[in-house]
Amino acid sequence: MTRYWIGKIVSVAVSLFVLATATFFLMKAIPGDPFTQEKAVPEEIRQKLLAYYGLDKPVWQQYLAYLNNLLHFDLGMSMKSNYQTVAGIISDSFGYSFRLGVVAIAVSIIVGVAVGILAAMHHRKLIDSVSMVLAVLGVSVPNFVLASLMQYVFGYKLRWLQVAGLNGPLDYVMPVIALSALPIAYIARLTRSSMLEALSAEYIKTARAKGLSKRAIVLRHAVRNGILPVVTYAGPMAANIVTGSVIVEQIFGIPGLGQYFVASVSNRDYTLIMGITLFYAIVLMAARLITDIVYGLVDPRIRLRSGKGAAS
Repeated sequence: MTRYWIGKIVSVAVSLFVLATATFFLMKAIPGDPFTQEKAVPEEIRQKLLAYYGLDKPVWQQYLAYLNNLLHFDLGMSMKSNYQTVAGIISDSFGYSFRLGVVAIAVSIIVGVAVGILAAMHHRKLIDSVSMVLAVLGVSVPNFVLASLMQYVFGYKLRWLQVAGLNGPLDYVMPVIALSALPIAYIARLTRSSMLEALSAEYIKTARAKGLSKRAIVLRHAVRNGILPVVTYAGPMAANIVTGSVIVEQIFGIPGLGQYFVASVSNRDYTLIMGITLFYAIVLMAARLITDIVYGLVDPRIRLRSGKGAAS
């Protein structure tokens, strides 16, 4: 167990180091600097800005200074956001993305699993066919198309919902649907296929022979085994929803982290780009780690032995 967690920590540290290094040198490979586009800034002031942020030094010195700051948990100052720290920007804006993401994750898992179970229990019937058609639509329609369509229909035409902002419970409806449509479709299909496989297993036949009701068989036996692929998918899905809501946040005018990330790329705000990229990476790795833990709790056959995940 101890070796397993040490290995995980080392793996995360190495991954973050590689990501930070790659992000740093990729940005340096782009011609220009954060102040190149500011035509109104005199060259003398531009040179002072470069010196202030250490951009006048050789690249290797900038890289070592950047790594030293990371070791002290210092993400630096944003070069374009009026003396705001990168950590402060992340702290202030991520709350919107996090709340939106948590609601979308909960909706995705609850609705996706429920639809998948219903489809499996009514295999080759109307409910099954309708569910799979909706799942195909959910996979096929991009979230920005769905978001724009809902804005037009429910916001502009019917005026049931606000087209922008995140001020009340109803404001979550359209962004959450746009973010969760694709995960719901994937989870429904995963749950359906794994449930059909579980329902045809020998232990299910034994449970039926013992006279257990269909509901008891599904809830006590089939669901626990049929939900394992969903747990595997849930970790990356959660990270993708929380960190990948950039376009949806832009469409609905939500002041989340995605808004700053888009602005930082177009403004060449080096420190903000690197800080948000590392933060997104940490969220993704944390989600995968939580997935490993939950997977072991859901399936007691999985044990961590000698630093490895082994199925007994």
